[in-house]
Amino acid sequence: MLVGTPIGNLGDMSPRAVAAMEQCDFIAAEDTRVTMKLLNHFGIKKPLISYYEHNKRSSGEVITARLLAGESCVLVTDAGMPAISDPGEDIVAKCHELGIPVTCAPGPSAVITALAMSGMPSGRFTFEGFLSVNKKSRREHLAEIRGEKRTMIFYEAPHKLPDMLADLYDALGERQIAIVRELTKLHEEVIRTTLSEAAARYGEGGETPRGEFVIIVEGASVAAEAESYTPEQAAELARSLMEGGLSVSEAAKEAAKATGLKKGDIYKLLVQ
Repeated sequence: MLVGTPIGNLGDMSPRAVAAMEQCDFIAAEDTRVTMKLLNHFGIKKPLISYYEHNKRSSGEVITARLLAGESCVLVTDAGMPAISDPGEDIVAKCHELGIPVTCAPGPSAVITALAMSGMPSGRFTFEGFLSVNKKSRREHLAEIRGEKRTMIFYEAPHKLPDMLADLYDALGERQIAIVRELTKLHEEVIRTTLSEAAARYGEGGETPRGEFVIIVEGASVAAEAESYTPEQAAELARSLMEGGLSVSEAAKEAAKATGLKKGDIYKLLVQ
């Protein structure tokens, strides 16, 4: 069973989530030390097994083997819903492949909580997670979302926030944003501003970011989307894809999908 855990306030732990932990055979946790504090708070004693990004393959095999043998398991992440921007998605997929039933005791989610509090358009939105620290992957990601019309939601750590905001402003131009920090905690805050103002606020000589952040960015307007890419920018995106191993034709095709420009026009620029 997937169990959502508090993202800050322990009062958000549901009675069903507590009961699931009390009744299972063992708990798979991202960080067993974090989960142990939660279990101690609710007076629960259960065997723990670690399951995180760097051991998910080996640990996942152990967990699924125990499930197939008839044991019951609760999967948790450090905070929020497991399997959302979390290695738990791998073991959930594996369970489905093996015919192991997957159930859920839903709980807090930073994505949805931040969006609801932000006042930004929520009819259609896309969760973009963390931007890659790899420059090439980061550039491609930002290029792909430049024309995105839906509200976009990102996660970011405090020490990476200044660079992230500067990169978003460079790639997307001026947009309305909401900076949501320390959800459900003592210093919870929602800052409504613009990308340029946010980049300046947390830039060199500015405010030091503290806490965990969710960044919500306004989608592109129809006019902005239409003007989103020049052929040269599309060709640059294609060249980045070629560096990743795609052929000229394949890169032109993918760049055309991302930019809305014609594959043939991009291809011509690449072979010139």
